[in-house]
Amino acid sequence: MIGLAIGQEKVPFYPNGILNLKEGIDLGDNIPELYFYKPATQSQSKVFLIIPGGGYARVAMGHEGHDVARRLQALGYASFVLRYRLPVDSQMLDKRIAPIQDAQTALTYIRTNGNVCGIDVRQVGVLGFSAGGHLASTLSTHFDTSYIGIETETSLKPDFSVLVYPVITMTAGVTHQGSKKHLIGPVFDDADVLRFSNENNVNRKTPVTYLVHAEDDGAVPIANSLRYQQALDRFDVPNHLYRYKVGGHGFGMVNKKQEGDWFADMLQWLEGQL
Repeated sequence: MIGLAIGQEKVPFYPNGILNLKEGIDLGDNIPELYFYKPATQSQSKVFLIIPGGGYARVAMGHEGHDVARRLQALGYASFVLRYRLPVDSQMLDKRIAPIQDAQTALTYIRTNGNVCGIDVRQVGVLGFSAGGHLASTLSTHFDTSYIGIETETSLKPDFSVLVYPVITMTAGVTHQGSKKHLIGPVFDDADVLRFSNENNVNRKTPVTYLVHAEDDGAVPIANSLRYQQALDRFDVPNHLYRYKVGGHGFGMVNKKQEGDWFADMLQWLEGQL
C-alpha cells in the first residue's frame, strides 16, 4: 500500500479493444480513457472511480474529474478518473450502452489490477457529477446486467455511491433534457425512459449512497436526488442528502454561494458506513 506519489497515469483499461463500435469507425477524440491517481501512501481504504458530468455531450474532466482526484490523493485515497465515450449513433452499434460499458470496464479493471497498481481495492465506489451522476447511478443499479459482454467473477456493483447534482430520471419535466436527448434520443422510447430512470432500478442490494444537490439547481432539478433517495428509503438502503439552499448547478467540490464542505462531510459519512 506504500508507493511513490504520481501525478496521474493513463492506464490501458481496454486492452482487448473498445466495445460496441461500428466497423471501420474513427472515434476521433471520443476515446474512453482512465487516469489513475496514486497517493504517496494509501492511508485510506476506499478507492474512488470518478465520473465527471457534461450532459452526455462533453466530459468535464477538470473540476469534476482531475481536481477531485488530486484532492483525494492528498488525503491518502487512491482514485481513477473516467473519460467515458459520449453516445454517438454514427460511431456505436448501440449508443445507449456505450457509457455504462466504459464504466463497467473501468470498475472491473480497478478490481482486477489492484496489485499491478500497488493499491488495496477491497472497497471501490463511484463518485459521479451531473450526467456523470446518471452514469454512476446506472453503474450502481444495473450491476446484475453485464454490458461488457462477458460474465466475470468480479462484481460489477460499486461498494458505495456518491452522486453530486445527479441526473437520475429520464421522466419528462424532471430530467435534464440534454442528457436524455444525447443518451436515448432524439426519439424517446417508453422502454428506454423506464430503463434509464434509475430510481426505478433501486433495490435492497443498491450501494449505500451519498447525494449532493442545491434546491435552486435550474439545470437538473433536486427532484432527481429526491426520487433516488425515496427509492433508497423504500429498500432501507443507508443514504444521506447534503442539501444546499443555493448553489445552482455544476459547482464541483466547492459551492461558492453557500458555506459548507460537502466533500469533507461525504468522506466522514462514508467512513461511518463502511
